[in-house]
Amino acid sequence: MRTRIKICGITRVEDARAAVELGADAIGLVFYAPSQRNVGPQQARAIVAAIPPFVTVVGLFVDPAQDQVESVLRGCRLNLLQFHGDEAPGFCGGFGLPYIKAARVRADADLVQYLSPYHAAQGWLLDAYHERLYGGGGESFDWKLIPHDLARPVILSGGLTPDNVGAAVRQVRPWAVDVSSGVEAAKGVKDAAKIAAFIAGVNNETA
Repeated sequence: MRTRIKICGITRVEDARAAVELGADAIGLVFYAPSQRNVGPQQARAIVAAIPPFVTVVGLFVDPAQDQVESVLRGCRLNLLQFHGDEAPGFCGGFGLPYIKAARVRADADLVQYLSPYHAAQGWLLDAYHERLYGGGGESFDWKLIPHDLARPVILSGGLTPDNVGAAVRQVRPWAVDVSSGVEAAKGVKDAAKIAAFIAGVNNETA
C-alpha cells in the first residue's frame, strides 16, 4: 500500500506548487490565528487557485466558531476539513464536507476512547502532545503508543522529517503522513529540497 503524503502549513503559492510538482497528495492550509502558519482569506484563495485537479486541499481549524468555518468555505474551495481541538463530532460533520480528526498522543491518554465518537471521520490524525501547540511543533511521539487496528485510517504526524519518515512508515504503516515544520526553511516557508527528500523517504518504503 502506498502511503499518502500531506504537506501542511502552506503559506505561499510557490510552496504549494513545489509540493504538488514533487508528488504531494494533499496540501494543508492553517486557519488558526495563533499559528505562525495561519493564512488569511486572500492568501488562501491564491494558493487554492494554484492547485491542479486531484490534489486534496485541507483546511485546518482549532476549536473554531461555526461562522469562522463557514466564512472560510465561502472564500475558498476546500476538499477536506481537519479539526485539531476539542470539537464535538456533530460540529465536525456539520459543514457538508468530509473531515479528519486529530488527537494529540501521550502515554496516559486512551486514544480509542477519545476518537471512537468521531467514527464518521475519514481518518484519524495522530500528533505529538504539546500543552500549548496544536500541530507544527516539530516534536515526535512514541509510535508504540498507537493501538493496532484503529477503526479509521491513520494519518501520522508529529516531528516527521526526511530523516525519520522512512522508519515511521516501516513501523506504523499509516495510510498517510503529514509534515509541516520538518520540511521548512523558516516558519511557514517550505524548502523544496526537504520536501523532495521527505517524499522520497516515504516512497522508498512503499514502492
